[in-house]
Amino acid sequence: MLRAVSRAGGALLRNSQITGPRAWNVEVQRYASSGLPMNTVVLFVPQQEAWVVERMGRFHRILEPGLNLLIPLLDRIRYVQSLKEIVINVPEQSAVSLDNVTLQIDGVLYLRVMDPYKASYGVEDPEYAVTQLAQTTMRSELGKLTLDKVFRERESLNSNIVDAINQASDYWGIKCLRYEIKDIHVPPKVREAMQMQVEAERRKRAMVLESEGTRESAINVAEGQKQAQILASEAERAEQINKAAGEANAILAKAKARGEAIRLVAEALMQQHGNSAASLSIAEQYVTAFSKLAKESNTILLPSNAGDISSMVTQAMGIYGTMTKNIQKTSPSLGPTEATRLPNTDELKPGS
Repeated sequence: MLRAVSRAGGALLRNSQITGPRAWNVEVQRYASSGLPMNTVVLFVPQQEAWVVERMGRFHRILEPGLNLLIPLLDRIRYVQSLKEIVINVPEQSAVSLDNVTLQIDGVLYLRVMDPYKASYGVEDPEYAVTQLAQTTMRSELGKLTLDKVFRERESLNSNIVDAINQASDYWGIKCLRYEIKDIHVPPKVREAMQMQVEAERRKRAMVLESEGTRESAINVAEGQKQAQILASEAERAEQINKAAGEANAILAKAKARGEAIRLVAEALMQQHGNSAASLSIAEQYVTAFSKLAKESNTILLPSNAGDISSMVTQAMGIYGTMTKNIQKTSPSLGPTEATRLPNTDELKPGS
């Protein structure tokens, strides 16, 4: 048994001595051409990098940043993935909008490797796959929008492209952080039409603003006239109120003055020879009234005895006596002295 093991070990040693230098040279050449780090047993992995190690052709582990030890000839660094944010320029491509306008559009894609294992074994070339996916997604999203919405809704368009890329690239261990559209080129004729549309829109806005200014001016003028009429009516009402108050005060003053005059006349009539004074006053008023006849109108009414002044005075004093008797009957508050001093109709006759 020991002899068989020693023979097998010697054979292995002889084969390794013969083929060892050749295999080492081939391995060095292969690593130099691929750009991958070579297994030197002791390896230092840089920060923000992930080295995928295969042992005998099968996935073994992912080396963490820092010091790592590998077994020579058995372990091999198969992939090196950068965990930094990667910027990829999406080439310019043509797309057709919803209103059948051909656009030339390009963009910038920002992504990061989240799972080195999926990025190594899930897809052959992650960057190329994501670039193609971004182009196809961009064409699909542009086909859903019209030309005007493409310029207005650029942010929502970028967000939709990022969501579509992340749904497909989840199996590749890659996450799309953001997508930005750089340039949008339209055909020359479409650009001219857009320029004419912009000018027409500006003219329309100018006309609308001018019409709104005219309307506001008319509204202000009408409002001013309304306020002026309201103020004028309020002033007229105040004037009428003041005028009515003045007339009422004047009527009250006249009534008070007339009452005072009547009281003074009554007191004068109660005195001695008051009847004679009343007769004289009535006679004067009679003469004054006759002097004004036929001045204001051509039609006049005259009594049958217009020339007999004494009879007219007697008639007026009789009316006065009748009124005083009625006052005595309706006013029992008058004293006997005041009642006896009231004039009688017999005393008012001329010559009495």
